[in-house]
Amino acid sequence: MKILVADKISSIGVDFLKQQEGFEVVEAYGTFKEDYSKFLELAKGAAAIIVRSDSKVNREVFEAAAPSLKAVGRAGVGVDNIDSEAATDFGVVVMNTPGGNTIATAELTFTHMLCGARPVAQAAQSMREGRWDRKIYGGSELFKKTLGICGMGRIGAEVAKRAKAFGMTVLAYDPYLSASKAEAMGVHQVELDKLFRESDYITVHMPLTDATRGMINKKSIATMKDGVRLFNCARGGIIDEDALLEALESGKVAAAGLDVYTSEPPAEDHPFRKQKNLNLTPHLGASTEEAQESVGLEIAESVTSVLRGGGIRNAINMPSLDEQTLKTVGPYLELCSALGSLVQQLALDKVEKVKITYSGKVVDLDANSLTRGILKGFLKDVSSNVNFVNALVIMERLGIQVDVLKSSEETDYTELIKVEAVCVNGENVSAEGTLIGKGNSPRIVSVNGREVEVEPHGCMLVLANSDELGIVGKVGSIIGKDGVNIAAMSLSRNEVGGIALNIACLDSEPSDAALAEIKSIDAVKQAKIVHL
Repeated sequence: MKILVADKISSIGVDFLKQQEGFEVVEAYGTFKEDYSKFLELAKGAAAIIVRSDSKVNREVFEAAAPSLKAVGRAGVGVDNIDSEAATDFGVVVMNTPGGNTIATAELTFTHMLCGARPVAQAAQSMREGRWDRKIYGGSELFKKTLGICGMGRIGAEVAKRAKAFGMTVLAYDPYLSASKAEAMGVHQVELDKLFRESDYITVHMPLTDATRGMINKKSIATMKDGVRLFNCARGGIIDEDALLEALESGKVAAAGLDVYTSEPPAEDHPFRKQKNLNLTPHLGASTEEAQESVGLEIAESVTSVLRGGGIRNAINMPSLDEQTLKTVGPYLELCSALGSLVQQLALDKVEKVKITYSGKVVDLDANSLTRGILKGFLKDVSSNVNFVNALVIMERLGIQVDVLKSSEETDYTELIKVEAVCVNGENVSAEGTLIGKGNSPRIVSVNGREVEVEPHGCMLVLANSDELGIVGKVGSIIGKDGVNIAAMSLSRNEVGGIALNIACLDSEPSDAALAEIKSIDAVKQAKIVHL
């Protein structure tokens, strides 16, 4: 499998990949910018592409690499240089390394805060120029000041720890931060407008989204304290650069520090470069030896895990599936895929809704992974290149509603998964399954409400017929004459003389002529070959 390392990552990560059996590592540093056509050529046949921030993995790259591409890894946090929507369309998992540069970025943020409080950079420059400007480079203390942190993820939390050590009061805004977590961290959870009004220092640690783009702008700056200090080591564009420049020039903002910019690098004549109360660094958030080694090795390990069929860590476009979760849900995934595929193949009309019900012990498992497994099975004969990444998106695009229910009702099994396809003609097709024995073997235990016991493997003949004498014999005779062996059979009926269900597991698929002969039997209402 070819691994295209498009941007330079730690040699430790590259060496790890080179040590993996069956991997071909192609190092193509700078190729994206220097020779884009060559980059696209190198992407062909790649199983994984690893980037930092220089190379962009756009839709054209995904098209070039399809269908071999399975994973794109970002050695860093931000993934705005990766088209995640295109990745999902092509069934490619996108991963980043949110933990590897946490300390490095938190420490850089605090460095900017200290330099915003004390003009260290400016004073150092004056010393290099031979001056002794002790009196003009006064500053302020962080002690007893209020720090507002926008975004309390890993980095925001580390900044909060350091701020508290400096004796600062910390206000935190994060829509996903629970009250108990905020209390445990010793921060005051507030709404954004309150944070803006009451903070002496404000730092942002949020992703760049439509909601956060320009979040700190002319209007919000106007609500802040006079002399507030602003810092951004997260993503360029969260702070409106024109508004910040105006506020720095007017003195509304006493000082600021930026490590990221709307356009990188900023133009040589960008007015930021001449602003004396603004400290600028060239996107150094993860630029420590320790962080580079950490993110390089972490993304190499994550990509390897995906390509080897293991856990999926730090996925951007699907729920992560770590090794422990995979170990727990793994035995169910074959069953889920079989149930989804079975109801799709048995549906006689267009399906408008898929209803999934989890009962018993299975309700405590990762339902998202199980659901994706069911949908993957449902779509395997409907759409090409379906996998766990894009199954849900494909269902949405097909206009098929997916309903998931965790039921507390008692069943005949300690754990049960039911999949029901609701057709546009009002007819429903359902299948239920569970795991049995110490080996956790998958079993289909019900089809359309009829009790059966079927191993979901290979070719099966699903037969619905009037409950009459001799039907099983007739069908068996036809299949036998066709040279097909019946490996197993499960029979069920709703009542004597009613409609019987017969599922025969076959060693091979019968001919069209044999299937036509079976369908010609008067008592046969439906005969369908399915492949699981």
